[in-house]
Amino acid sequence: MDVPPAANAYSQGSVPAPAGIQPVSFARFGSDFDAFAGDLGRSFERYGFAVVTDHGLPQEKIEAALAAAKAFFALPEEVKRRYVTGQGFQRGYTPFGVETAKGAAHHDLKEFWHVGRELPPGHRYRELMPDNVWPAEVPEFRAAVGWLYEALDAMGRRLLEAIAAHLSLERGFFGPTVSDGNSILRLLHYPPVPFDGPHIRAGAHEDINVITLLLGAEEAGLEVLDRDGRWLPINPAPGSLVVNIGDMLQRLTNHVLPSTTHRVVNPPPERRGVPRYSTPFFLHFNPDYRIETLPGCIEPERLNRYPEPITAEAFLQQRLREIRLL
Repeated sequence: MDVPPAANAYSQGSVPAPAGIQPVSFARFGSDFDAFAGDLGRSFERYGFAVVTDHGLPQEKIEAALAAAKAFFALPEEVKRRYVTGQGFQRGYTPFGVETAKGAAHHDLKEFWHVGRELPPGHRYRELMPDNVWPAEVPEFRAAVGWLYEALDAMGRRLLEAIAAHLSLERGFFGPTVSDGNSILRLLHYPPVPFDGPHIRAGAHEDINVITLLLGAEEAGLEVLDRDGRWLPINPAPGSLVVNIGDMLQRLTNHVLPSTTHRVVNPPPERRGVPRYSTPFFLHFNPDYRIETLPGCIEPERLNRYPEPITAEAFLQQRLREIRLL
């Protein structure tokens, strides 16, 4: 996508940064749910993003999952490629240089691993959700990464309770819509960038899904395109969770909750030799859920942008083709 001139100037530090996204403490989920839901919802309406602190996920388990991911990415290329599944890269390994942001001419500078939902035999979605694969070379990978998947899935459902309340829906509205969603945990490795060029770690894009949950990365680089056309760096405090609205929820809410363009820029010269790792969890609706504009999000001054509903699976397939994963 074209980057506004102001965004380029801001990225170079020649104009003052916006005030930034104010963190929301998850500790209030239990003590003052309405206030938590209001603050979270307002952050989403303003930025499409929120920073959640005090999430309570054990740091040692997060670090164990990240260590397992790093161990896998350190394997020789020919070993990693044994885990390319051939099913649209929805499970296992996706090599460096494959994914390309929608409409971009240059691929992203990253490789990644996908873990999906484990379904029992005979489940109605098994044809749509392939079995996971696990790297035999990293014995601790399955337990450590599997824990992270389940922890972020559970956290995502709690955050959806707050989003439902903010939208004046029943608190449990989203529960049955994501109970068996095609949610993906992506383990990302951005290698060192020892050169200048047109490629960046992740081109400007919006997420496909309902909400994305991202544990804070060790290296900076995540930026959000603010409504004034400037890029806003997202550098949360350690132990924070960055959450953003995806295109599915934007569509369901008729843009009341926006899916905001974001990217991961290349590091400054002094950090070019340092890799970057992150673990976004893409929470999805159930494949057969009909994404149909919520009546409460349609008003005379906010006409329905999406009069034709679409299933979550059809929407996903459409978008995967656009980013060259299908």
